Amino acid sequence: MPIDVGTEAPPFTLKDQNNQEIALTDFRDRKAVLLVFYPLAFSGTCQGELEEIKTNLPVYANTDVQILTVSVDSVYSHKVWAEREGYEFPLLSDFWPHGGVAQAYEVFNADRGYANRGTFIIDKRGVVRHAEMNQPGERRNQTTWREKLAEVVKVG
Repeated sequence: MPIDVGTEAPPFTLKDQNNQEIALTDFRDRKAVLLVFYPLAFSGTCQGELEEIKTNLPVYANTDVQILTVSVDSVYSHKVWAEREGYEFPLLSDFWPHGGVAQAYEVFNADRGYANRGTFIIDKRGVVRHAEMNQPGERRNQTTWREKLAEVVKVG
């Protein structure tokens, strides 16, 4: 089970596909964060979910919301995947320590060595307002993301 709604989101700093450090605290008091863990780059279900983000990017990256996606893939894998697919949002590498952030959010699949499909909405104060976890191969209901984000942004 992922961490509980109402708890403070574990802080982290990871590198994106451009080798730039991004910290969760960069958005504190500024934006809500949609944090999306996915198992592996270049896989069909993951690509479909990230395509939803790309297609609807103004919903997930705007003055009120920041999208952050995370997998155990390397920065270099993310760079190639982002360029190939046209992803213009952060693909964060939880490569080392291997799956450390996924473990902190309690979505790491130790048997497989990567994150399950964890989704978290974190408000501007850094509190988890939505948490869910799907197993590898189980698609997420991304309509829920938009609905929950609208609620969190509305409340402030």
